[in-house]
Amino acid sequence: MAKGWWLFCSFLVMCLSISVQVECIGVNWGTQSSHSLPPKGVLQMLKDNGIHKVKFFDVETPILKALAGSGLDVMIGVPNHRLADMGDYNKAKQFVKENVTSFNPTSKDGVNITMVGIGNEPFLQAYKDLYINLTLPALENVQRALDEAKLGHIKATIPFNGDIYTAPYTHYVPSAGKFRDDIRDAVLPILKALDKSKAPFMVNIYPYLALYQGQGNFPIDYAFFDGTDAPVIDGEVKYDNLYEANLDTLAAALTGEGFGNMSIIVGEIGWPTDGDINANASMASRFMNGMMKRVASGKGTALRPGYTEIYLFGLLDEDGKSVDPGDFERHWGILTYDGQPKYDFDLKGENKTFVKGVKDVKYLEKKYCIAKADVTDKKALDEAISYACDRTDCTASVPGASCGSLDDNAKASYAFNSYFQTMNQAKENCDFGGLAEITDKDISQGTCKFSIQLADIPATPPTAAPKASSPGATPVEGSASTGRPLQMALALSAIILASIVL
Repeated sequence: MAKGWWLFCSFLVMCLSISVQVECIGVNWGTQSSHSLPPKGVLQMLKDNGIHKVKFFDVETPILKALAGSGLDVMIGVPNHRLADMGDYNKAKQFVKENVTSFNPTSKDGVNITMVGIGNEPFLQAYKDLYINLTLPALENVQRALDEAKLGHIKATIPFNGDIYTAPYTHYVPSAGKFRDDIRDAVLPILKALDKSKAPFMVNIYPYLALYQGQGNFPIDYAFFDGTDAPVIDGEVKYDNLYEANLDTLAAALTGEGFGNMSIIVGEIGWPTDGDINANASMASRFMNGMMKRVASGKGTALRPGYTEIYLFGLLDEDGKSVDPGDFERHWGILTYDGQPKYDFDLKGENKTFVKGVKDVKYLEKKYCIAKADVTDKKALDEAISYACDRTDCTASVPGASCGSLDDNAKASYAFNSYFQTMNQAKENCDFGGLAEITDKDISQGTCKFSIQLADIPATPPTAAPKASSPGATPVEGSASTGRPLQMALALSAIILASIVL
């Protein structure tokens, strides 16, 4: 245990001492896609970009096997639906044996697992009290199992959502941060457990969600890092961006409970590039490059000076994610579905060296499914679009998105092609009652790109999935803002809005 903690501290010292902190930046590698890139290709891309840390929401065995011997720091996860199982120590012990020990984390030829996430945002208000009483036992049992396996240097922690802390209505500033009254009694023993094992506190922060939920009332500049005319004044401190205000609200909450020295890791942070008027490559570039410049400076915040470890969300776009939070949910990747950069993004915050994509990507044939030009039956066309979009990803064609301005025929073509590609270009999946045809001509226009799917074997067989707005559609774990009615955005923006009013 002592040796493991020394190694952990040494790593933090390294983060603080290096001039550029790219070595300490991690990425969330999500896997909710209809088709997947070969793990080895993604691994090489990570190495090409100097990314040394990856985080998963589950135990992705095929990918973990590919990471063996890579030297990357790896965080695996216990999904929320397994928290109850982890309340049984024998099951927690078996989990560690099968999913940690089996990957030889102490060997240079093994998988360098450094953390285990216990659930994903289990205290999200949308879940009510579903996981409140399950999280602490799971945390303690998994850490105990790690300790007994002589793997105490591997830390179990909980990726929390940013709405578990707030500030009093009478004093809405970051320095008055506190944990929500309704969950404080559940949070305190978790803090004690984390402190006992010397594990970090992990939180997901999303300024974009505050902007999205604000619906025009949130000061847009406050979501970014290049200044604002309406900073939050907290004593002698001026907060000119939401990220730092939110982080210091958490820091104050921890200090208020006697854990002011507990390290904080930002488990998810990012900006989507499609599916909403404020989700595009230009705004994502502004946010991500501004954030990296701020983070790489090592200055930190008023209450947490120095470097804060962060995990970017996410690595790749994922067309299989739930869109309950919004149509942007499938577009968080810093890379496209096929592993290519969406915009110039410098992980060193210097605006010089930009992220490189995955090399030698294999695609299906260059052919597309489009609506026939002579189609005049609008009702039939609308029904066909609905059929296709219920079974594939059409979020780029909603109003304000990259394909949101297409005419009816082009919109149908986009939907038809998305379905055709998802179904591996099977000829029978480009008919739609005689409304569609196959062509080798790329009809992409402007910002709207008609894609060709990956030639890799689908991650899961494509199936008909209901739209998120339809009855029976359920949230899926492992996503930014999964299943939330965006309470987190409200929590993030409340301090800013209240401060402006006051």
